[in-house]
Amino acid sequence: MKEAEIRRLLAANLLRVFAVILTVVFPPFFWDGFTVLGTHLAWLCICSGCVSTLNIILYLVFKPNLTPKRSSFAQKISRFLKCCIYFFMSCILFHAIIVLYGAPLIESVTETFLFAVLLSTFTTLQCLCMLGPNIQAWIRVFSKNGAVSIWESSLQITTLGSILGAWFGAFPIPLDWDRPWQVWPISCSLGATFGYVAGLIIAPLWIHWNRKQLTYKSR
Repeated sequence: MKEAEIRRLLAANLLRVFAVILTVVFPPFFWDGFTVLGTHLAWLCICSGCVSTLNIILYLVFKPNLTPKRSSFAQKISRFLKCCIYFFMSCILFHAIIVLYGAPLIESVTETFLFAVLLSTFTTLQCLCMLGPNIQAWIRVFSKNGAVSIWESSLQITTLGSILGAWFGAFPIPLDWDRPWQVWPISCSLGATFGYVAGLIIAPLWIHWNRKQLTYKSR
């Protein structure tokens, strides 16, 4: 395993972490009264948009899963449209799962959907950028020993971190502490964000630490 590839992964992940931090510290300079808690829905939109844009740019720059097969312009357009459909379906699916886990069905629909968009940004969008709209490749990557590159290992870790963070973030909601961050879905979205950021930092460190044990085979 080349150290240069691990450094590229670390650089890409640190840029993603920096983008998340910017969504917290940058908007208040242009938006009076902006806070992550007070204007949470706006922050969800800003964070999802910034992370999505950066992920697409990083994919185009680093090309972590570039295949030698060339695609025509029509095939690229078809792939792009499929990715858009998959992302929207992911938002709907996450929304349904969140409701099944106890989120309000009628009330707070906007909040729940924007939280679903944030989760899709942290998970599904990365899969689409790296693997494309290929469900079989997704199943392979998230199966045991399914990763065939350090980028796919990082994808596993960040996706797991985002989902676990959102899940753990739900625990404080029913407690009677009457804190502003207990309002739905603030603690869950913050948990997902912390899990995503933690995964971005942990992934390259874990890969570097276990680089001698990790052996990737093409499939």
